[in-house]
Amino acid sequence: MAERGKKYQEAAKLIDRTKIYAPAEAAELARKASYVTFDASMEAHLRLGVDPRHADQMVRGTVVLPHGTGKKIRVVVFAQGEKALEALRAGADEVGADDLVKKIEAGWTDFDVALAAPDVMGMVGKLGRILGRKGLMPNPKSGTITFDLERAIKEVKAGRVEFKVDKGGIIHVPFGKASFESQQLVENLATLVDAINRARPSGAKGQYLRTLTIVPTMGPGIRIDIPALLAVAAAN
Repeated sequence: MAERGKKYQEAAKLIDRTKIYAPAEAAELARKASYVTFDASMEAHLRLGVDPRHADQMVRGTVVLPHGTGKKIRVVVFAQGEKALEALRAGADEVGADDLVKKIEAGWTDFDVALAAPDVMGMVGKLGRILGRKGLMPNPKSGTITFDLERAIKEVKAGRVEFKVDKGGIIHVPFGKASFESQQLVENLATLVDAINRARPSGAKGQYLRTLTIVPTMGPGIRIDIPALLAVAAAN
């Protein structure tokens, strides 16, 4: 493994790798450990006690973070008629039907989230190979196929994030920026972990929430006390 850079090594000295930190202390350390010149993203990496190869142990859902993600989200909507007008009024960045499908087929994917009204999924389905690889394909399980486009757009713009366990049993989700106040990071993280806890599948046995590490972009990881974080969620 290549040796870490000097800035990373300096940041790593701030953190005791053998310690599990209280949420507030961990959030403050993560902000201090961010050494990049841009406003770094904060990511949560939560290891679960599930085997996602089994359908009854899959974990997936969405949650609206109370302080958003700190990122301007570009939303496209596949809709026609009155639903297209609803999407435009709600603040969608691009709205269309067959014309939007053709634009994406031609190579345009300059957006973060794709929503679709159910009645146009017949034409959207042909984009599976393009959008699927990028994790942008509308899906009813993630709430991105819906007739309630106004609500969906507003939630996404306000900071709705999707979580899904990967094949290694880990969920990776951005939950804020280094420029956030520590309390904002804690509240966002508590809301996220609480939602994942509530999404516990029927097939999960034993300890469900195993370890939680937060990481600033390119920075060192910091372990967090999960029960303490859930207590924060219960108190809010």
